[in-house]
Amino acid sequence: MVERAPGEDSAAEQSAPFPDTALPDELVGYRGPAACQIAGITYRQLDYWARTKLVGPSIRGAAGSGSQRLYSFKDVLVLKVVKRLLDTGVSLHNIRVAVEHLRHRGVQDLAKITLFSDGTTVYECTSAEEVVDLLQGGQGVFGIAVSGAMREITGTIHEFPAERADGGEHEEPVNDELSRRRRDRQTG
Repeated sequence: MVERAPGEDSAAEQSAPFPDTALPDELVGYRGPAACQIAGITYRQLDYWARTKLVGPSIRGAAGSGSQRLYSFKDVLVLKVVKRLLDTGVSLHNIRVAVEHLRHRGVQDLAKITLFSDGTTVYECTSAEEVVDLLQGGQGVFGIAVSGAMREITGTIHEFPAERADGGEHEEPVNDELSRRRRDRQTG
């Protein structure tokens, strides 16, 4: 069960953690093997989670033998969060409930969330006040900062090949001088 901690309305008051970062292109995705490496899971887990509809590819699903699933940035982020929840002992049932809750959020919204669990219930906190209220009960909890997972993915995802679902050319964003020089050298 995902519950919101007290003070939920403070999320709107928070500034975006990545204000200068453009939202990922919704047609650009990563094939299964790359999604596995980025999220730190096995292909067997990825396949099982897709077949059981825990986390599936939102860009392109498998359509027969030889077709490739295409996972969005948000899909890979949710895969990483699921992996962390599993590693901390949260039941698959509670993870399913948490994922269903996360599925309805945008990438920028997800970056503002920290998930806490006491092993039974998963709580969503979006401010320091909510964390304090949650911890005042004295129950032992652990937290997963979704923004931390997002930073990890953002730092490594550019190392993996991405493709556009519509077959168009995918050009990696140029965020620094070195990348800009490499791209200019390759394009002549």
